[in-house]
Amino acid sequence: MKKALLLFAALLVAGCGEKSSSEGSESAGEKATAPSEEVKPVEEKQQEVEPEESVAATKPTEAVSVSPNLKYETEGDAVTITACDKNASGALTIPATIEGHPVTSIGASAFKNCTSLSSITIPDGVTSIGGGAFINCSILTGITIPDSVASIGVEAFNGCNSLTSITIPDNVTSILEGAFAHCSSLTSITIPDGVISIETDTFRDCTSLESVTIGNGVTTIGRQAFHGCTSLTSITIPDSLSQYRIIGDFAFCSCSSLTAVIFLGDAPRDGAQVFLEATPTIYRKPEAKGWGDTFGGRPVKLISEKP
Repeated sequence: MKKALLLFAALLVAGCGEKSSSEGSESAGEKATAPSEEVKPVEEKQQEVEPEESVAATKPTEAVSVSPNLKYETEGDAVTITACDKNASGALTIPATIEGHPVTSIGASAFKNCTSLSSITIPDGVTSIGGGAFINCSILTGITIPDSVASIGVEAFNGCNSLTSITIPDNVTSILEGAFAHCSSLTSITIPDGVISIETDTFRDCTSLESVTIGNGVTTIGRQAFHGCTSLTSITIPDSLSQYRIIGDFAFCSCSSLTAVIFLGDAPRDGAQVFLEATPTIYRKPEAKGWGDTFGGRPVKLISEKP
């Protein structure tokens, strides 16, 4: 009986020794790869991992592997581009879809200070360009805006001082404050009929801007909208603006080359010092109403008298 008990005890001790040795080997392996990780039973680790995997499965992807890398957010079935690698350079084409979801907007400050991007193509399907989206993209010379875009945010292209021209799609109804301010190489721009207001500082200090075509839907021109556009020589104001305030205060201030402003409708209300440090002649249609001999401190003549 004593021999049987001794044999059983020996087997029990040997069995415990094998289990201990196995655990010690596993711990050593874990310590080799993660020295600071506390060794835990397998069951406990599985319980910790499973909730994290569950969260990861439902969390929106934050980055996409394109060149250069773009960050994005997905809400429902729509993707918003939120950021770009600041080291990106050259020409960039934003993908139309990411992981099967359409790209519908460019987020605020998404490409801010991307100073090495020379051109950007925005895909069809994007409906909005957020505030400061391309602010200070200083060597950006060209950008393609698709017809799907309906709004351009505050200071969206402010400081893009290499941008020479841009076509605003017909579907755009909103161009917010300072959208193209300080685009010092911009020479011409067309504002579509759907836009009802040229907001404050929209084209401020666009010193190379020579011509502007204003659509027939514009009813107001905001404060300092064309302030400092020193190369602008002539501008035509549509008759849609005649029922509202012409131009906000200082709208054409310091437009030192401006020689003619043509109004196609009745006289609107003018802003304070709308032509400060500018010396244009105002030209109007003979049948237009409300005009006097001067407007905004400048002489008014008939269009037929324009040289």
